[in-house]
Amino acid sequence: MVIPSELQVIRQAALKVLDVVKRCGYDEASAFGIRLALEEALHNAVKHGNRTDPAKVVKVDYDVDRSRAILTVTDQGQGFDPAVVPDPTTDENLERPSGRGIMLMRAYMDQVHFNGRGNQVRMVKQNR
Repeated sequence: MVIPSELQVIRQAALKVLDVVKRCGYDEASAFGIRLALEEALHNAVKHGNRTDPAKVVKVDYDVDRSRAILTVTDQGQGFDPAVVPDPTTDENLERPSGRGIMLMRAYMDQVHFNGRGNQVRMVKQNR
């Protein structure tokens, strides 16, 4: 699926994937985590990756079956180094209104990997 770099389409895209997740028998806690992680990845791609540039799009690939969900979000931005993102749990960052997206993705998904350029994230959730 390809979505425009518009924040207001994120929820619709996530719900489309979530429909498949639910049809494949994931429990409510897993479905919630997948939705949250996907919405965070999409938000980061639109806002930080593509900088809401209307000329750019975000590509969402998903492969969901009864055993696992693989979600890949790719933006057309320059990318970033996830290793230099400030830790949102340190005292100086606790009150910042942003910066928790990657932490949430890692908390709710079993695997989170960024490509070398930093403009693509691949997330995996096992259905237990």
